[in-house]
Amino acid sequence: MFEEMEKSCSSSRELVGINVGFACFDGIIAILAFSQLARIHFRNSQRGWTRQKVLHLLIGSTNAGYFVYFVLTLFAACRGWLCWSFSCGFIAMALPRILLFSTFLLLLSFWVDLCHQADDVEEEDDEQGFEEALLQSSLNRPRSSIADDCRICHPFRLIHVGNHQKIVILVTVLVFLLMMTFAVLIWIGMEDNPIDSSTVARVYVDLSAVALILLGGALACYGLLLCRKMKNVRSERASSEIWKVAGLAIISVVCFTSSAFVALFTDIPMLYHWHELHVHGVYTSTLLILYYFIGSSIPSAFVLWVMRELPPVSKANIKEESTTVTFITDSSAEICRPQSWTAAASSQIQVSRGSPI
Repeated sequence: MFEEMEKSCSSSRELVGINVGFACFDGIIAILAFSQLARIHFRNSQRGWTRQKVLHLLIGSTNAGYFVYFVLTLFAACRGWLCWSFSCGFIAMALPRILLFSTFLLLLSFWVDLCHQADDVEEEDDEQGFEEALLQSSLNRPRSSIADDCRICHPFRLIHVGNHQKIVILVTVLVFLLMMTFAVLIWIGMEDNPIDSSTVARVYVDLSAVALILLGGALACYGLLLCRKMKNVRSERASSEIWKVAGLAIISVVCFTSSAFVALFTDIPMLYHWHELHVHGVYTSTLLILYYFIGSSIPSAFVLWVMRELPPVSKANIKEESTTVTFITDSSAEICRPQSWTAAASSQIQVSRGSPI
């Protein structure tokens, strides 16, 4: 029995090396994400859970899940865990993928909010005038001035969740329930019955690949729309934000598409089923890099790099918000009507000092 286990491990040395590399890289990203989350929270704890904190939490959880998956895959391949070849390995493979999907779906919801908020400001400008529309949009933001004092005592109750973010939560829960349903079917397929576990897992992988392609396309479309709107903002910060949004949109399309094609046309996502796969050394290693490293690690690392800037202190934010509104009301008479979104976007960036990312 020990000879078979040694043969199972030695026959896949390339896969062992690739999995060790993936585990190290994902572990580093998870540590960086959680450490940055702690720094952001201690620096600006009164504002509760912001977009930046939630994205750091999701990225850290995603890469921590991949770290656990790669480490357990190595142990399972060498020790011959029967459960890992079926539902346990499937769940460990699917959970980080769901978190990655939720991360970029949440990012897409933020971009949708920014694009539609700009359209709402333009419509209000036509009806009420530029000064009233811009002041109304600034006052309609989440009631931070009233809620900041309460967030110290109740940081989780007063989280402002938008309509698009509620949809993201609902989709994530549905995808998780779907994954657990497939895992139960895979477990049932271990016995003598018409259910084929590998076919069930194959169907789930194909569905997730199609969903990832659609997500990448949506990020590309809204990223392009957001860049076109942000070109009207004449500031150095706006130009840097354009490059961030454009870079993330391009990386999302390239990485998600390549990973989805590997999932659709190969058996790489089923690699937790090592004893039934035909490993071809360099070929399999290249596909693994495309599926895991290019498809998940690179987008996560890029988002983490984009959000590397620390937010300002809460007291400074309150002062900036008051001065920004005063500046807008004083100079609004000299700004042309087609630039309403420009002023709204610039005021929003100055108030929150956050990125569309």
